[in-house]
Amino acid sequence: MNDSDDFLLEPERYELAGDPFLLFDRRDLFRLVGGGIIVACLLGEAPAQPSKKRPFPGRGSPSRELGAWLHIAEDGAVTVYTGKVEVGQNIRTSLTQVVAEELRLPPARISLVMADTGRTPYDFGTAGSRTTPAMAPQLRRVAAVAREMLIDLAAAEGKVKRESLSVADGKVTGPGAKPSFEFGHLTKGKKLAKLIDEKSPTTPVEKWTVAGTSVPKVDGKAFVTGTHRYTSDVKRPGMLFGKVLRAPAFGAKLTGVKTTKAEAMPGVVVVRSGDFIGVAAPTEHAAEKALAAIEAEWKLTSQPSSDELFKHLKSGRGRGVKGGGRGRVTGSVPNGLKAADKTLEATYTIACIAHAPLEPRAAVAEWTDGKLTVWTGTQMPFRVQGELAGALGVSSDRVRVIVPDTGSGYGGKHTGETAVEAARLAKAAGKPVKLVWTREEEFTWAYFRPAGVIELKAGVKKDGTLTAWEVHNYNSGASAMATTYEVRNQIAEFHSSDSPLRQGSYRALAATANHFARESHMDDLAHAVGIDPLAFRLKNLSDARLKAVLQAAARQFGWGKGKPPAGHGFGIAVGTEKGGYVANCAEVSVDRGSGVVRVVRVVTAFECGAILNPDHLKSQVEGCVIMALGGALFEQIRFKDGKILNPRFSDYRVPRFRDAPRLETVLLNRKDLASAGAGEAPMVTLAPAVGNAIFQATGVRLRSMPMVPNGFKAEVR
Repeated sequence: MNDSDDFLLEPERYELAGDPFLLFDRRDLFRLVGGGIIVACLLGEAPAQPSKKRPFPGRGSPSRELGAWLHIAEDGAVTVYTGKVEVGQNIRTSLTQVVAEELRLPPARISLVMADTGRTPYDFGTAGSRTTPAMAPQLRRVAAVAREMLIDLAAAEGKVKRESLSVADGKVTGPGAKPSFEFGHLTKGKKLAKLIDEKSPTTPVEKWTVAGTSVPKVDGKAFVTGTHRYTSDVKRPGMLFGKVLRAPAFGAKLTGVKTTKAEAMPGVVVVRSGDFIGVAAPTEHAAEKALAAIEAEWKLTSQPSSDELFKHLKSGRGRGVKGGGRGRVTGSVPNGLKAADKTLEATYTIACIAHAPLEPRAAVAEWTDGKLTVWTGTQMPFRVQGELAGALGVSSDRVRVIVPDTGSGYGGKHTGETAVEAARLAKAAGKPVKLVWTREEEFTWAYFRPAGVIELKAGVKKDGTLTAWEVHNYNSGASAMATTYEVRNQIAEFHSSDSPLRQGSYRALAATANHFARESHMDDLAHAVGIDPLAFRLKNLSDARLKAVLQAAARQFGWGKGKPPAGHGFGIAVGTEKGGYVANCAEVSVDRGSGVVRVVRVVTAFECGAILNPDHLKSQVEGCVIMALGGALFEQIRFKDGKILNPRFSDYRVPRFRDAPRLETVLLNRKDLASAGAGEAPMVTLAPAVGNAIFQATGVRLRSMPMVPNGFKAEVR
C-alpha cells in the first residue's frame, strides 16, 4: 500500500483517550482489514494540527473520541468493528440493526468484531449504560457515510446523477435496475477513508425499518444449544491449566512457603514472584493437587465483621463531598423543616452483595516471540491491556486482549486479575495457560457492591408539599442521590468511607440504594399526611418523563381500583438513572406464620427514548427486575475475621424460578428522543416498590437491604 490522495487520514500515531493502553497508527487500518472501503469516525471537528498525543477529553467531551470502523470487502461482506463487549445485554444485535438500517442491508449480512485490542478501535469500556447512547449513533453515522460513498462511486462508474440512485440489499441501483452495482464491485481494489463528524446525517427514527423492530438475537441458536464459545471454551496447542495460591483471609501476610512437593510433580511448573504463587500443570486436576501440596504460612490481621459493618462505615468515613455533580445544596433545610407540618427522619442500610456472574472469571494466556495474547472475559479490554503491560513489563503494543462474548459482568469484570495471573504462569511455563476461577474464588476475591448507610430527613406540609430534604450517603455512592422531586430546600451529601471489603462498580452503582431510601421515605411521608402514595408523588414531580412512567405503571397495575387481599400489599416507586425512566408497582404477599415473603406481581413502565429492539428491551427490563429481587429481599455477603462466610450458591441465595413474580412490562417509545441505555435503570425502583408493599401488608417499615434475608417473622422480632 502506498499513500495517495485517496488516503484521507494522515499517517500519524496518537495516544488514544490519554491512555497508554493503545498507540494506534492510522495506516494500520488497512493492514488489519485488507482491501475495500474503510470508514473511520472521529466525533466532532478534527484539529487542523493534531498533537502526537491527544489527552482524553473526559466525560461529556466526546469531540476527540475515536469512533467505530466499518469495512466493506471486495466480496461485499460488511464487517463492523467496535471495542464494546457482549456480556449478555444483546448489544451485538442492536448495533447490527443500526448499521443494517443505514446500509439498507439485512442484519444477517453484517458481522461485528467486538472487543479485540488488536482489531478494534480504542474504547473506554462497556459500562454505565453507554453502549446504546454512544456507540449506536457512531455506527449509524459511519454506516450512513459509507452508504453515501457507495452512491458516489456508483454515480461515477455509471455516469449518472447520484440523485437517481438508491441503495437496497447490498446494491446501488438506478431506475429500472439500471445501472446496478454490488457493494463489492464498487469497493474492489479501492482503499478509501473518510473522517466523519457528529453532524453526519442519518436516517430519521420515524423512517426506520430495521432499527426499532424486534430482530431476532444474532447467533441466538448457538446460545440456546450450548455451542456458543466463551473464554473457558478456548483451547490452545500444548495448553496447561493454572491455579493460584490464595490467602486464608483478607489482609493476611505470607510469612513462609515450601513448594518442593509441588515442584516434584510431573509436568508441574511452580511460579513465585513476591507474594504471587501459582502452578501450571497438564490437567486441571493435576494443578489442584500441586496447589494443595504447597505449604504456606500466613500472619492474619484483625478485620471487622458483617455484623459491625454499618457502624464501621459511619465511624470510618472520609471527608464529605459536595457539589461537582455528586450532590446538591439549595435553599435552607433548617427553614424548610420549620415550615413543615410533619417531619420524618430515618436511617437506611445497604449490605454488600456479589455480582454472582454465571461465568466466573477466566483467561487463557499465550506468549509468542515476546508478544502476549490473552483471551478473557472483561468489560474493559483496553484497560486490561494496560494492566497486563504494566504487570508483565512489556509495552502495550505487544499485548493483545481478545474478549469472547462473556457470561455476564454487571460491572464486576472491569479489572484483569485473572488475565494477569494466567499471563504470569504462561510466561514462566513457556506454554499457553488457562486459568478459571472457582466459584469460591469468584465470591471471595472479586470486588463487591459497596455497602452503605443512608440518613434521610424531610419535611412536608399537610397538603403534601415537600418543604425540606436532606440526605447523607456513607460509602455506597452518590449516583441518583439527589431527589428527583421538587423541593426548594435541599442538601445531598456523599461521605467516603473505609470499606472492610474490596468494592467497585455494580449494575446501577448506588442508584439502587439511593432510590430505596428515597422512595421508602416518600411512602412514609405520604402516609404521614394521609395522601395516596401515587397522588403524593405526582404532586411533587415536575419532570414529565417521570410522570409518564409513573402514570403508565399505575394504569397497567390498576392502582387505586381495589384493595389488596388479606396478607397482601401494594407498593409503588419511580425514578431515573442514566437516561432511563422507570416506575414499578408491586404486589407482595406476607405469610406471618412462616415468614415467607413472596412478590406476586410486578408492573414495570420504562422509557429510554427511541427503542432499538422492543423484544430485547423487554427482556433487559425483566432481567433487571429479577436480578433486583435478590438484593431487595435476601442477597448479602456475610464475613468475619477476613473470611467470606457464604462463598457459594448453596449459601448465597440469588433469585430462583420459584421467586419469579408475574411480570408485566410497559415500554414507552419516545421516537422524539435519543436512545438511552437500559442495562441499569430498570432495576433501581424494584426494592422500594416491594418494601412499600410489605409496609402496606404488615404495617412494618423495613429499612435495610436485603429486607427479609431470614424471612419476615425473623426480621420483626
